Amino acid sequence: MEIIRVGAQPSVTGPADWFTGTVRIDAIVQTEAPARTAAASVTFEPGARTAWHTHPLGQTLIVTAGFGRVQREGGPIEEIRPGDVVWFPPGEKHWHGASPTMFMTHIAIQEQLDGKAVDWMEKVTDEQYGA
Repeated sequence: MEIIRVGAQPSVTGPADWFTGTVRIDAIVQTEAPARTAAASVTFEPGARTAWHTHPLGQTLIVTAGFGRVQREGGPIEEIRPGDVVWFPPGEKHWHGASPTMFMTHIAIQEQLDGKAVDWMEKVTDEQYGA
């Protein structure tokens, strides 16, 4: 058993290659093999969002605060609110982030396949985000 005390892991800023806008990432858990689960609380300032990406074993988002947006490739932009749970199947290209006027925080849970949990792609354009 391991207990990770609140505040033991510092917040980090979301890398500019993976995000547009201001994003804070707070690690929750990063397991070691043979386990492969990773989870983080991610806070997006208004207008902030991920780049397009996929997950080899899928991803679950649990919205905990604010108001956000998600979109899978070829689908409409969907609004998300606290309590909503979003599942992206393995390999589904998607993005997620805050609404234009309000922050959004979600817990992101994904598993690693051969040490990799995400494949990052091109950034979501302002036109795509505002559609």
